[in-house]
Amino acid sequence: MSNILAIDTSTDACSAALSLAGEVHERFEIAPRAHSQLILPMVESLLAEAGVVLTQLDAIAFGCGPGSFTGVRIAAGITQGIAFGADLPVVPVSTLAALAQGACDEFGAAHVLAALDARMHEVYWGAYRCGDDGIVQLQAEEGVYAPDRVPVPEPDQWQGVGSGWASYGAVLQARLAGRVTATHAQRHPRARDVARLGAHGLQHGLAVSAEQALPVYLRNEVTWKKVASSKL
Repeated sequence: MSNILAIDTSTDACSAALSLAGEVHERFEIAPRAHSQLILPMVESLLAEAGVVLTQLDAIAFGCGPGSFTGVRIAAGITQGIAFGADLPVVPVSTLAALAQGACDEFGAAHVLAALDARMHEVYWGAYRCGDDGIVQLQAEEGVYAPDRVPVPEPDQWQGVGSGWASYGAVLQARLAGRVTATHAQRHPRARDVARLGAHGLQHGLAVSAEQALPVYLRNEVTWKKVASSKL
């Protein structure tokens, strides 16, 4: 099994995890606006506790987004710095996939609708199925939508996870017409799930070089230019 360091700072939660031969240790804290102060000490404490150094690892995985613009940039920047210094490959992991993986592992969810509050009355959205190997698989392209315009999946027993369900649960339930049997609105992306998906990605050739460890925002420049111009 791979040895993976994983970090995620894409939401109000800040977390780091170290997966060594499949055994995962994690630091996790809800700490809005404190990610840049917390994440490196979390990493250092995990490495010290395990008695390993970065060069003994196989890769670094990070929650590449979507999520908080600042948080996703912090994760990408920290990951690039560590990866450059230790000459390690990087596995970018979708934060929506990490949310879905957590629901699959914790709640036995077979079909997951991951939603993060994207502000501006929108949600970051992804539909996932838990595969036979226990790893979630994206069922349609991730996107950013108004809650009453999210893509409606095929009829099935879906579970919802993430802050989008806390902010827009009633609208999403109405849009999805009884397809959702349970919601877990207070769940955040976690580094332990990023580590699991990162190990899977490394095994399947999805690692990139440090300079390619880039944030994924989902919103495009056109959207932000329109918003900015409307405030002038």
